[in-house]
Amino acid sequence: MNHNPHLDPEIYDYLLRHNPPVDDLTAELVAETEAMGDPARMQVGLDQAAFLGFMVGLLRARFVVEIGTFTGLSSLAMARALPPGGRIVCLDVNEEFTAVARRYWERAGVADRITLRLGPAAGALASLDEWEEAAGRPIDLAFVDADKEGYPDYYRVLAPRLAPQGVLIADNLFMNGGVVDDRPDADAAAMTGFARSLRDDPRTETVLVPLGDGLSLTRRIRP
Repeated sequence: MNHNPHLDPEIYDYLLRHNPPVDDLTAELVAETEAMGDPARMQVGLDQAAFLGFMVGLLRARFVVEIGTFTGLSSLAMARALPPGGRIVCLDVNEEFTAVARRYWERAGVADRITLRLGPAAGALASLDEWEEAAGRPIDLAFVDADKEGYPDYYRVLAPRLAPQGVLIADNLFMNGGVVDDRPDADAAAMTGFARSLRDDPRTETVLVPLGDGLSLTRRIRP
């Protein structure tokens, strides 16, 4: 199964064995994704999926926005944790990968909770007013796991739309260690700048946690 690049494999195995059990459908999705080869690196870790589902429950989230769905492990975990009537809007650009996600959403019985929008997220986010009106509330939880140079724009749009107790979670804050390289690549440099902007934004409070490839958790503390 998938792994955490920053943990000893034995520790990661211990973590998974003491987290909620991974059901057969989730294990099948992980295996099918890993069989794709290199693209499988875009899949969130099982530890992250469990955490996202936990956060949906903790926040009593009813409206979730996800940017970057890939084959659907994160959205599956969050959709399963939603209360009756809860909704997720998923944004992604790849029809082939999200076709896998659709199959597993259907099999899990959560497809009716998920709206998938294919196309660049920047354009799709222009419909946020419409989605919030349909949900009857602002965003309770946002999860961003997409093109790294786009993170500042996604944050700029999503952060002000968070519910009073809402949280924005972003993935890959560590870029597999690239953020501490002497000569980081463009994505790692972008993530370093993003982390700095989160730290310095007076409207929000952010913590970075060493889960998976590094997650940032941001909540709004003032308008």
